[in-house]
Amino acid sequence: MKKTRQELLEAAFAYGKKYEMKNGGCPQCTLAAVFDVLGLEDDGVFKAATALADGIGLTGDGHCGALSGGTLAIGYLHGRDKKDFGDMMKLVKANLMAKELRDRFVEKYGTVRCCDLQNKFFGKFYDLYDPAELEAAFQAGMLDKCSTVVGDVARMTVDILLDEEDAAEQEQ
Repeated sequence: MKKTRQELLEAAFAYGKKYEMKNGGCPQCTLAAVFDVLGLEDDGVFKAATALADGIGLTGDGHCGALSGGTLAIGYLHGRDKKDFGDMMKLVKANLMAKELRDRFVEKYGTVRCCDLQNKFFGKFYDLYDPAELEAAFQAGMLDKCSTVVGDVARMTVDILLDEEDAAEQEQ
């Protein structure tokens, strides 16, 4: 039986939150949630998402890794193949969808930068390479907060992808 849109969105949130709580790696957790809900699998893109966690390379100096994962899912489904490298319409389409995700994220969280999110949530930025800081981050509730962000981004991403699917069906 086909799931309703609401069931898909709820599943995206639940998978994203669960994956982040269990495995960490916000971009991979977001991507896995979106892929699971949509019935997709690609280990290459999943593996490529690894180093985008906590900004980039666990530095906090970049946009939220969950946002990276959602953006990768959008590009995976609506981006250009190498054979279409010169297709500017595909470039524009994927980027407009990614901008929609970014805009929704900013509307909810006020920023896209990982370090700014940590400061907003915890009043400070944690250096996850420092074992004492990592422990302090966990004690402050980072795992719960970040897993909620991952779930939110997975849900936002699936919503945008479903909107695009609906628009394509209406054009036919």
